[in-house]
Amino acid sequence: MKRLLITGAAGNLGKLARARLGHMADVLRLSDISDMEPAGANEEVVPCDLGDEAAVYDLVKDCDAILHLGGVSVERSWDLIQRGNITGVYNLYEAARAHGMPRIFFATSNHTIGYYRQDQVLSVSDPVKPDGLYGVSKCFGEAMASMYHSKFGQETAMIRIGSCFEKPRDRRMLATWMSPDDFISLIECVFRVPMLGCPVIWGVSDNDLRWWDTETAKLIGWRPKDNSETFRAEIEAAAPCPPADAPQSVYQGGMFTAEPIHKD
Repeated sequence: MKRLLITGAAGNLGKLARARLGHMADVLRLSDISDMEPAGANEEVVPCDLGDEAAVYDLVKDCDAILHLGGVSVERSWDLIQRGNITGVYNLYEAARAHGMPRIFFATSNHTIGYYRQDQVLSVSDPVKPDGLYGVSKCFGEAMASMYHSKFGQETAMIRIGSCFEKPRDRRMLATWMSPDDFISLIECVFRVPMLGCPVIWGVSDNDLRWWDTETAKLIGWRPKDNSETFRAEIEAAAPCPPADAPQSVYQGGMFTAEPIHKD
């Protein structure tokens, strides 16, 4: 493709994508509300507040695909979540509609289903059970993507990202971990498959411990290769097992279920 837009380029996943997706497009257009490193070869750095409709309209112009990692990524006050994840998603989809509907990789979250118990195995068709305002905002984003696909034909991969780090950080992440390599290969599959539609896909590696049915990933040819089991002994040795009734032991959303409603 000629130009790939990466929103949230200053975040951890955005930096990873910036470093490893240069082969996907002639130009990477990098955007965030936070400071970013200066543009390198074949890069454009375009600061943008997703809550600014006119700025998002200009941001999406001339882009062939959008890797949407931007917005608020943790539990915060409603005002912040609303601007970045509600108004921002609306602005992004309207801008995409105005500019030829480039395919979108939408980073949604496991926190859309965080109040399911860890002894349940979910498919993408199970009803959402968000564990906080952040999770609610991602449910909204999924609904927006679905509506734009049904009404206009806008293609989106809704990727419910688990926990994408170099390695799992706690026992819960033995089930939710997605390796950086698997994350990058998933992005490549989303933008290379001839027909995408609007699937929900669990963004998780091929872990032995599974809470999610990953069959929809096969529809786009994605086969994750890494497995959190490699780190089990290290994780279990690092800290004692939390009590059986602790949120991180009961719910798939872990400690997010214990977060308060933030007011500032």
